[in-house]
Amino acid sequence: MTKDDTTWYASWFDTPFYHILYKDRDYTEAENFMFNLTEYLNIPEHGKILDLACGKGRHSIHLNKLGFNVTGVDLSENSITHAKQFENDTLNFKVHNMTKPFNEEFDAVFNLFTSFGYFDNTEDNLNTIKSIKVNLNDNGFGVIDFMNSEYVINNLVAENVKTVDGIDFNQKRSVIDGFIVKDISFTFEGETYQFQERVKALTLADFETYFEQAGIHLIDIFGDYKLRKFDKQSSERLILIFK
Repeated sequence: MTKDDTTWYASWFDTPFYHILYKDRDYTEAENFMFNLTEYLNIPEHGKILDLACGKGRHSIHLNKLGFNVTGVDLSENSITHAKQFENDTLNFKVHNMTKPFNEEFDAVFNLFTSFGYFDNTEDNLNTIKSIKVNLNDNGFGVIDFMNSEYVINNLVAENVKTVDGIDFNQKRSVIDGFIVKDISFTFEGETYQFQERVKALTLADFETYFEQAGIHLIDIFGDYKLRKFDKQSSERLILIFK
């Protein structure tokens, strides 16, 4: 099975293999990040949060447990179907394209875990930021949690094999035409699969340009989930707070 590069995220994220490959993500770290972030932003009690590109909803679920009214949206129908089992009166999930506004205003819009920069058309990156702005109320904050591309490129592991649940995922990484590319191949039940992840190697300067074009003000920048100062050489994350 081979992916169409232009829409890799639309089907790769919809496969069970994506969730198997990344099942070892640090949930405790993610939960601590949500607590640190909401405390820093001083989001009102029972405030409304939009989790943009929420996947199966792990951040949304924890934010809801912290007492917030959360809407999680994602392009992946399979992920949203899975997430809907956790819905309640203050937690809802919907299929939605993040390049377009979600017709509601929020105290905060979160775009987490490098859920940005997938598009070949740079206008879609800008449209996503413009949509976030539309979705914020007058006092709301936007958050984009992106990789620090410079750090990632400088520390790129060209090739490795990751075995999860008995599946050997062969991963090859490269930088092509401004995108950080990961080619993933594996065999499951006698069938060979090939997928590709492509994320634009956006830098702080790129985001600053997008923000200027969208009429957005950058408030703060952090370099990790403990909200420590961003350093372009050593920080693993690029966490942008804006409104």
